Amino acid sequence: MGTGLFSIGVSGIKAAQMGLLATEHNIVNADTPGYSRQATVQATNVSVGSGAGSIGQGVRILTVKRMYDDFLSERLNTAQTSLSQMDTLHTQLSQIDNMLADPNAGLSPALQEFFSGAQKVAADPSSLPARQTMISTSQTLTSRFQVLDGRLSELADQTNGRIASAVSAINGYSAQIAELNDRVLLAQGAYGQPPNDLMDQRDQLVNELNKLVKVSVNENSDGTYNVFFGNGQQLVGGSRAAELTAQASSADLTRIAVGLKTPGGAQELPESMITGGELGGLLQFRNDSLNVAKNELGRIATSLALTFNAQHELGQDLMGNIAEDGNAFVGEYFTVPNPVVVPNSRNSGVGAVSASFLPPVAPGGPAYDSGFQTNLKTSDYQVTFAAGGAYSVTRMSDKQVVANGVGAGTIDLPGEGLSFDIATVGANGDRFIVKPYGETAGSMEVNSRIAADPRLVAAAAPMRVVKESFNTGSMTIAQGVTTVGYSAAGLPQTLTASAASLNGLAGNWTATYADGTTVAGSGNIALTNGASALSNVEFSGMSFKVAGVPDVGDQFTFDRNDGAVQDGRNAVLFANLQMQKTMDGGTASYQSSYSKLVADNGIQTREAKVRLAAQETVLNQAQSARDSLSGVNLDEEAANMMKYQQAYQAAAKVLAIGGTLFETLLSIS
Repeated sequence: MGTGLFSIGVSGIKAAQMGLLATEHNIVNADTPGYSRQATVQATNVSVGSGAGSIGQGVRILTVKRMYDDFLSERLNTAQTSLSQMDTLHTQLSQIDNMLADPNAGLSPALQEFFSGAQKVAADPSSLPARQTMISTSQTLTSRFQVLDGRLSELADQTNGRIASAVSAINGYSAQIAELNDRVLLAQGAYGQPPNDLMDQRDQLVNELNKLVKVSVNENSDGTYNVFFGNGQQLVGGSRAAELTAQASSADLTRIAVGLKTPGGAQELPESMITGGELGGLLQFRNDSLNVAKNELGRIATSLALTFNAQHELGQDLMGNIAEDGNAFVGEYFTVPNPVVVPNSRNSGVGAVSASFLPPVAPGGPAYDSGFQTNLKTSDYQVTFAAGGAYSVTRMSDKQVVANGVGAGTIDLPGEGLSFDIATVGANGDRFIVKPYGETAGSMEVNSRIAADPRLVAAAAPMRVVKESFNTGSMTIAQGVTTVGYSAAGLPQTLTASAASLNGLAGNWTATYADGTTVAGSGNIALTNGASALSNVEFSGMSFKVAGVPDVGDQFTFDRNDGAVQDGRNAVLFANLQMQKTMDGGTASYQSSYSKLVADNGIQTREAKVRLAAQETVLNQAQSARDSLSGVNLDEEAANMMKYQQAYQAAAKVLAIGGTLFETLLSIS
C-alpha cells in the first residue's frame, strides 16, 4: 500500500510541477510577440489489476501543447499583409495629395499668374514692363513645373530605396525561417516533442514577413515550413531560403525591380506576382499613382508648351519680325525636350528608336480663333521588335497596340500626338520604352532669347487691312487671323470692288458666305452666292471676316503690319488659350486637366484611407480571435497557479500519509 501511495503521489507532484512550469512560462511571456499559450496534456498511468478491481497508478504528462490554430493564424497573416499594403499606399498617396492640392505651392496659382501676365501684354502690347511681367510669370510657371516634377522624382527615388530595403528585410526573415526549420526538425528528432517556443518564433517571423509581402505557408510532415509568394514562387523550402534581389529594371534603369537570384543570375520577376505588404503597396503606388501623376504633370507641361508655341509662332514681335524673317524672329516661347527613349538592357540587336511630339492640331477655318489642341495621352509606350524587322507600338496605360509595321521609317500617330522614328530595326524580342514626358516638366523653360529681350514676344499679328479713305460703301474687312503655314510674302495686295465682286487678289482663295457655303477659286471673288452675302475671305493661311456692301471702286489693301507696336491681336489669342479646350483632343483645358489630376489623386487617397480604417478593424478582429485561443490571460494563469499549487500540496500530503502508514506498519512488526 505504501509503495502505491508513493508512486501515485510522486506522479501527482510531477504533474503539478509541470503545470506550474507551463503557467509560469505563460505569465512571463504574456507580452512576447507571437507567443502562444502553453498547457500540459495529462493522461492516467496504466492501472494494475487485482481481485478487487483495477487499481490506478497515478498520472503522467503526455506533452506540453501550445494553443494554436492554423486557420486563425492564416487569417491574422492575411489581415496583416493587407493592412501593411494599405498603410504604405495611403502614406505615399498622401504625400502626392498634399503636394498637388496645395493652394499656394500647386500649379493652379502659377497658371493663373502666367495668363494674367499674357492678358496684360494683350491690353498694352507696347509696354516693356508688361512684357517683362509676362516673362517673369512664365519663368515662375516653369519653375513650378520643375519643383513639382522634382518632388515626384524624389518620391520615385524614395520608393526605389524602400523597395530595396523591403527586399533586404524579406531575405533576412526568409533566412531566419529556414534556420528555425532546421532547429525545429532537430529538436523534434531529439526529444520526440514539438519545440513550442521555436515554432512560435517561426510563426512570428512569418507574420513579420507578411508585413512586407503576402506569403502562404505549407507545413511538411516533419514540421518544417515551405513559404511561397506570388503565384507559387517558393521563398523558403525546409532549411533553404531563396534570395530576392533589388536591382535596376532591364526595361528602365531608373526603376528598381524585384528579382530572384538563380545560378544563372538574377531573374526579374513580374510586378503583378508581388502583392500585399509594404512591398506590394510600394509597387502599386509606383505603377498606379506615382507614374500617372508624373506623366500627367509632364503632359500638361508639354501641351501648354506646344499649343502656346504654335500660337506665338503666328505673331509678330515688337520690332516687326515674323516667322518668314528667319532667325530674327523667335517663335518658340517655351522649350521642352523630346520624349526619352530607353532601350532594354537585354536587347541583342543594334536597333535605334527616337520619338518627337507632333505639332498640335491647328484651329479650323474660316475663323482660326478656336485655339490649338493636343491629343497626348497620359502613358508611356513600348516599341517591340519581332522577326524580320516587324515592330509594334503599345500604349502601356491600357496595353493597346497603336501601330505596327515592318522595317525602318517614321511612324506618325496623330491620335497619340507622337511620332516615332525607327532608324534601325532591332533584333527579335528587342524592346524600347518611350517616355514622352520623362523630362518635360522638369526641363521646361522660357526660351533664353525671349527671356533676355521682352521685345521678342510676338504679341501682334503679321498683317493688317487698310480701308482706303475714299471708300463710300458700308463694307468692312476685319484685321484678320493667321493659321499654321501662312505666308505674308505676297503682300501687299489690293482688292477693288466692282458691282458683283472683289477683284485683284492674286493666287488661290476660299470664300465663305452667310449661309455657310464655301467656295474655292482664284481671280475675282463674288460678293454673293445666291442670296447669301460674302462673310469671310481666306488666302495664304490668312483669314478675314467681311461685313457690309461695297460701292464700286472701294478698295482694301492687305499689307504687312509694319510699325504696329500697339497691336495685341496675337497676344489676345494666346491669352485665350487659358480658357479653351486645348487638351485631350479639344475636351479639356490646362486647368481642368490639372484639377482632374488633383481630384483623381485625392479620391485615391481617400479610398486608401477608408480601406485602411476598414482593414484595421479586420486585423483587430483577427488578432482578437487568435488571442482568444493563443493569448495569455493573466487572470486565468493566476487561477491555474493556485490550482497547481493546491495539486502539488495535495500530492505532497499523499506522500506524507504514505510515510506515516509505512512507519505504523514497521512499528507493529
